[in-house]
Amino acid sequence: QAQLGESGGGSVQAGGSLRLSCAASGYPFSNYCMGWFRQAPGKEREGVASILPDGERAYYADSVKGRFTISRDSSKNTLYLEMNSLKPEDTAMYFCAAASRPNRWCSFQSSGDFGHWGQGTQVTVSS
Repeated sequence: QAQLGESGGGSVQAGGSLRLSCAASGYPFSNYCMGWFRQAPGKEREGVASILPDGERAYYADSVKGRFTISRDSSKNTLYLEMNSLKPEDTAMYFCAAASRPNRWCSFQSSGDFGHWGQGTQVTVSS
């Protein structure tokens, strides 16, 4: 049973930084495409970034490109999201997700690509 657990959220002022982590267990992490999503109160879930199983290629939503960096460490079965230059509009619950099947491409633009989800970690950015 795949399990994902996010951590690292918190409250920061605009312009600040946070690093989110997602600990994975119960499945071969290195074989799965991974992604980060977020959902603000009253809004639909939004894809933020995705990274291929080999970690060589990553993709970002325009709203975070140049500020956020997704990465993965297969030796630790952990996915990361480094967030810099945070803005109040980045305030949301952030979720990590694993693709439904191994060795497949996935995209943050398609939540249907993902079959395993964490519980989320809250990020609040004040102005």
